[in-house]
Amino acid sequence: MPSKYPMFDRRRLRILPLSDRQHLVDSSSVLNVGDRPEPFEHADLPALAEAILQARRRGAAVVMLMGAHVIKQGLSRYLIDFLRRGWLSALAGNGACAIHDYELARIGATSESVSRYIATGQFGLWKESAEINDIVTAAARAGLGFGEALGQAIAESRWPHREISVYAAAWQAGVPATVHVGVGYDIIHEHPNFDAAAAGTTSDRDFLILTKVVEGLEGGVVLCVGSAVMGPEVYLKALAMARNVAGQQGRQIRHITSAVLDLVELTGAQTGGRRADLHTEAPKDSPEYYFRPYKTMLVRTVADGGRSFYIRGDHRATIPALHALLEAGDKR
Repeated sequence: MPSKYPMFDRRRLRILPLSDRQHLVDSSSVLNVGDRPEPFEHADLPALAEAILQARRRGAAVVMLMGAHVIKQGLSRYLIDFLRRGWLSALAGNGACAIHDYELARIGATSESVSRYIATGQFGLWKESAEINDIVTAAARAGLGFGEALGQAIAESRWPHREISVYAAAWQAGVPATVHVGVGYDIIHEHPNFDAAAAGTTSDRDFLILTKVVEGLEGGVVLCVGSAVMGPEVYLKALAMARNVAGQQGRQIRHITSAVLDLVELTGAQTGGRRADLHTEAPKDSPEYYFRPYKTMLVRTVADGGRSFYIRGDHRATIPALHALLEAGDKR
């Protein structure tokens, strides 16, 4: 039985080319590896870098969960170098990560003013961006995940800016770069060629690919970089699945180093009138309780043998600083 409620017909939409859009980010803002526009130091950063290096040397997984602002802030070349140097076992992003990466590779620019284009009803309705939907539809039929299909398509293109694509670099390096979507979250879902079943199928494959990597997190590291919801929530389920199977096999996944790199100022739980550290869950009457990276990444998932760090700072400062420490450690 079809739905009894009327539905919007996407075929009525007016789709414009990206050449008509004013962009907020272009390829000139993408940093070169070694650029450090905002020098940064943090007492816990050397320990985090060492944990990553030790994890890779022992063959344990290192996973980065990230939000789209990491790409929008011009850090694609840094992420690519993380992948090529073998510092990451998997890179997990939301749908916006895939879109910004694709647009940068496709035309050398990305990001639009929401306030400008929502006023005219044009927000997100750009022809080239929706090409991702066709890639995903084909990937669903071919048995591929969202991220690998996107990376392959960009890597095999002749676009002049494909060298700054994180997903292309991941595909070339053989490192999973996964995409985790929710229907209606992303601009490409507005378009007539959006196939929700294909998006769900390919994103589900990516979830299982990521979960397989998470099975190797004993003694490993997980980074949550600028992702307030997707990263912690997807990781939480993947870790539960991985621990469930590990327990049946007589193994454990408990000794994990977890780190959150974000801008939110956290004060920590209050105990007996004194400020506690960020390894204690904030009370439910505190807004910090509802910041998922805090309770999920810093407390709950490392409560039985792991450790965690909170590195507060702008991504353009923290990612280059972490990269510099890893590069120095690799030379030892």
